[in-house]
Amino acid sequence: MKKFKNLLDINKISFYKSVNNQIFILFGLITFACVFADFSFKNSNLTIPFIITTLISSTITFKGISKLKKIEIKQIIRREGPKNHFLKQGTPTMGGIFFIPIGIIISNIIYFNKANYHIVLTLSFLSIFFMFIGFIDDYLSLKKQLNTGLKSNQKIILQFFISLIFIIICASNNLIPNNILIANKIVYIGNLIYPLGIFVLLAESNSTNLTDGLDGLLSGCSVLIFTGLAITILIENPSNNLTLAPLCIVMAGACMGFLFLNKYPAKLFMGDSGSLAMGASLGGIALLSNNLWSLLIMGGVLVAESISVIIQVSIFKISKRLQGKGHKLFLMSPLHHHFELKGNNEVLIVSSFWLVTLLLVIINLIFFIQN
Repeated sequence: MKKFKNLLDINKISFYKSVNNQIFILFGLITFACVFADFSFKNSNLTIPFIITTLISSTITFKGISKLKKIEIKQIIRREGPKNHFLKQGTPTMGGIFFIPIGIIISNIIYFNKANYHIVLTLSFLSIFFMFIGFIDDYLSLKKQLNTGLKSNQKIILQFFISLIFIIICASNNLIPNNILIANKIVYIGNLIYPLGIFVLLAESNSTNLTDGLDGLLSGCSVLIFTGLAITILIENPSNNLTLAPLCIVMAGACMGFLFLNKYPAKLFMGDSGSLAMGASLGGIALLSNNLWSLLIMGGVLVAESISVIIQVSIFKISKRLQGKGHKLFLMSPLHHHFELKGNNEVLIVSSFWLVTLLLVIINLIFFIQN
């Protein structure tokens, strides 16, 4: 019996080492990409902001865990979720209130009194207010002691209102292009860019919110997507290297610092305050840099997660109306829960989704390099 217990302990230690190795490989990969970009593009400055933001984010977030524990800000697990998630009950949440402001503050410090600072200020407004919506949702969840805070229609109304203000500010300052780049074709859409922009912000923020269901899943994917956006912007339009590209890499660093504590087994969850702000930031940057198509490609995992929910709900409602009994395509949605209930290990699912995101980022970058 003692030998069996020792064997389990050894396997557990090996498992944790494997997770840590994945995190450091990801950090090394992003650092290498930053160094390569800095050597390849004139005036590019990605490496130092990424490393500094990662260190600050990791440090501040680590210190924030004890504060959250002290005031009992702990995750509430929904009853209908996978049974193994009940082991996560009581893990501190609302980590977004630490690492999102770090990304915003460092971005503003870097660009303060520089050309195009108003772009960073506008994107900061978007991210901070989406974080605030998430904060309200998280707070109400804790107050009710349920995994539901704001009602879905309340959340959408608040997101729509902030998105509308963001679009109005951008339109009045000529920050949004009146065309979209699809593959290598420019499609003029005129004023339709404004409702499209609102849709993108709503869709992206809710996609990230749905994806945030496993330890390290959203934070790891976001690191890759933010980095992919930064390099895409440099390839496509090097004149943006003093604004949007470093802003992307700072947000990647903020997510990376958080990931060190959000990896399996998570010591901290980001909550809606983190996931909604990350999605809004991705959507806002892609919109202003005219990289909506790239975001769609690189964020394929986020898209798949959202579509799985839409399909699941639609099939259930239609079948219930036609047959009197609802049917499901997936064991559970979003998609990552389906794979969990199929018996797959959580870490394997997360690392697989990271790998898919990495491949999508590489495909997007290869396309831009060739064109």
